[in-house]
Amino acid sequence: MSETLTAKDFATDQDVRWCPGCGDYAILKQVQTIMPELNIPREDIVFISGIGCSSRFPYYMNTYGMHSIHGRATSIATGLKSARPELSVWIVTGDGDGLSIGGNHLIHLFRRNPDVNVLLFNNEIYGLTKGQYSPTSHEGQVTKSSPMGAIDHPFNPLALAMGADATFVARTADRDVKHQREMLLRSNQHKGSSFLEIYQNCNVFNDGAFEMFTGKDGKPFHTLYVEHGQPLIFANGEKGIVLDGHTPRVVDLKDGINQSDLWIHDEHDPFKAYMLTRMFDDPTAGFPRPFGVLYSVDRPRYEDLLVGQIEHARSIKGEGDLDSLLAGKNTWEVR
Repeated sequence: MSETLTAKDFATDQDVRWCPGCGDYAILKQVQTIMPELNIPREDIVFISGIGCSSRFPYYMNTYGMHSIHGRATSIATGLKSARPELSVWIVTGDGDGLSIGGNHLIHLFRRNPDVNVLLFNNEIYGLTKGQYSPTSHEGQVTKSSPMGAIDHPFNPLALAMGADATFVARTADRDVKHQREMLLRSNQHKGSSFLEIYQNCNVFNDGAFEMFTGKDGKPFHTLYVEHGQPLIFANGEKGIVLDGHTPRVVDLKDGINQSDLWIHDEHDPFKAYMLTRMFDDPTAGFPRPFGVLYSVDRPRYEDLLVGQIEHARSIKGEGDLDSLLAGKNTWEVR
């Protein structure tokens, strides 16, 4: 008889050492809450992190885990998934760890497409090292390392993922508990590399960075929840988005425009998904920011291809001999 687990079974006895009020707490709570629903034994679940505030995550999950090397959690996870394809592998990283130090490793994870889940906590700041600007800090952002305002153009994480041929691209926010839970479950369901960007409030060094998307006053007008097969509607159902050729345009539904005239979300369409990731680049255009699954498509997993190739090699060449392989065909004796 299998053991019935609860969220408490996935919590450890470790003291959680994030700042009081940090958005990481809300993410940890939701991850622990969905774990029993996955029906995966704890010994078959692994959380791997790099370095940063978010990367303390494995300490607080009562599963296997590794607090690994700065920016290299994706590489370690790829190796683990290749050796143990049956495991459920989760990568926890931040905007600094995942997009700066580990940026190169992240894009190669996307193109290889191992069946792992990437949770990127984006707070647009380096929190662990006390408030330097990060790859997602907006231009002009004043931080301890940019006292006159950051001059670097920021990364758009979801656009980067689309550009690297990621097979699952989604966004949620720490304060949106219900939506975050839904996105975590969708990430787990995806067969391939899922990439979930989570807007996470750093209440010490970048408090309120996403207030317009999570606060009750701004959320209806600045947040767009996308759902496959449904029209793009926001502002309490009063506004929508149409495609004028290849150009998105905000329309008022009071102006005789029906929902059937609006852009219908197709999460399998890469061209429209890329448009969604870029739609809010110009803040003066008045577009809301999309949340939800922007893109999802099936593609062969890296570990499946790797195992298949090894089995094929064995079928035509036999089991092989490691000593012979190391010795090679040409050897010399030194006297």
